[in-house]
Amino acid sequence: MKDIANIRNLLTSAGLKVTHQRLVILGTVLDMDNHPSAEKIYNSLRSNHPSLSLATVYKTLEAFVAKDLIKRVSTPEGYKRYDPKLSNHGHIYCAKTGDIYDFYDEELDTLIIDFFRKKKINNIVIKNITVQVNGEKVDPSKDVTLK
Repeated sequence: MKDIANIRNLLTSAGLKVTHQRLVILGTVLDMDNHPSAEKIYNSLRSNHPSLSLATVYKTLEAFVAKDLIKRVSTPEGYKRYDPKLSNHGHIYCAKTGDIYDFYDEELDTLIIDFFRKKKINNIVIKNITVQVNGEKVDPSKDVTLK
């Protein structure tokens, strides 16, 4: 688990009460780099924290999302996954494996911002840009296609 003092500070700075459940759940999410589901987080915690319920994990994760401590990533099937990386980045979702991969592209971010300017969409402050690409892994010799 990440440094407990840093996790306490994150919770306090977000205006959340520091509880044991919040400490262990946020620490686990920060340690996981694979866009875990609430169930995956719960399963990794339950042996050492048997009093922790899946409902608590769900509610706590959503509180973290509301306070911008983590991001929610939804799959095309509607499943919620969680991402501790708050920097602008996109996701590639593989329908075959269920894996979610991060990608970073400042050029794409600039194109999107320029698009909004060109279309004269005013009175909006872009907080972050998230692009999700849905696809599946194929033979590496095949070119990228859109179906």
